[in-house]
Amino acid sequence: MIKVKKECIILKKTRFEFENEGVLNPAVIREGDSVHIFYRAVRKGNNSSIGYCRLDGPLSIVQRWDKPIMSPEFDYESHGVEDARIVKIDDLYYMTYTAYDGINARGALATSKDLIHFEKQGIIVPPITYAEFVFLVESAGKVNEYYYHNHKFYYQEADPEKKIILWDKNVVFFPRKIDGNFVFLHRIRPGIQLVSVKSLQDLNKEFWENYFLNLNEHIVLDPINAHESSYIGSGCPPIETAHGWLLIYHGVKETEKGLVYSACAALLDLNHPVIEIARLPYPLFSPEYEWELKGEVNNVVFPTGTALFGNTLFIYYGAADTVIACASVSLSALLAELLTYSTKDEK
Repeated sequence: MIKVKKECIILKKTRFEFENEGVLNPAVIREGDSVHIFYRAVRKGNNSSIGYCRLDGPLSIVQRWDKPIMSPEFDYESHGVEDARIVKIDDLYYMTYTAYDGINARGALATSKDLIHFEKQGIIVPPITYAEFVFLVESAGKVNEYYYHNHKFYYQEADPEKKIILWDKNVVFFPRKIDGNFVFLHRIRPGIQLVSVKSLQDLNKEFWENYFLNLNEHIVLDPINAHESSYIGSGCPPIETAHGWLLIYHGVKETEKGLVYSACAALLDLNHPVIEIARLPYPLFSPEYEWELKGEVNNVVFPTGTALFGNTLFIYYGAADTVIACASVSLSALLAELLTYSTKDEK
């Protein structure tokens, strides 16, 4: 098994009102020797904004803002901007995040040229109801039935009119265009899917309807291992290597003590990332320390960003939805381990 070192807790909540409940799930990008972290900051009442800090090297905090760098502004995000990820494509930074309006949680995008000023681009995931999704996916056929067996989640007996919009979270861009296209991962339970478009303006309702009529062609990973048996979701932005795109994602399993979130790893084809090359059959790392086992949500490690220094890959993650921590692993050793579990994909 691959050896992973749990480095330390990087960030904890403070007395500032915007983050007095917890900090978690950071977007991470390295520029020079600096690591920029855009983290989910939760205030009492469970409303989220995005906080900012900067590290010198992978672990040392040298700057931390006392106010959010991004806050809710629009109706679609009125209860929170959450769980950001960030990449740089050409000369522009793309920050994806979950916009939560108190009922629906959907992927949104903001862009920046300087990592300080972000321009919100709005929701970029399907503008359809869950009922429309079920109709399209059932029409497609040959799709894991768990994609459309979530009625209990979307239609609550107490208030059947709520939660009718399709939840689509964990939107993560690849850090460069592939064949001239923007490519990103997104998550409709229980798996991870991929979108490739020439322009983000193409993401209209007609596009998504055609997409779901051919959903099976867009599924990158579905749960297959015990530690990810409930569902999986894209985590950190993919890392380009000579062997393929390294994807650090999260897997969830149901246990007697509730859900357990682990960090997982897979390799995707460089030119056709919908094709899985390899996947670890065991967790890359799981909750083990008190600060990962006990918190706002117990038994959670939720990886959302990485920074590479030499051959050491630093993985930043939310722990128990309460603090932000970091683990490290040898990149070359991880790739070698993954390649011993190569898979065949018929897509």
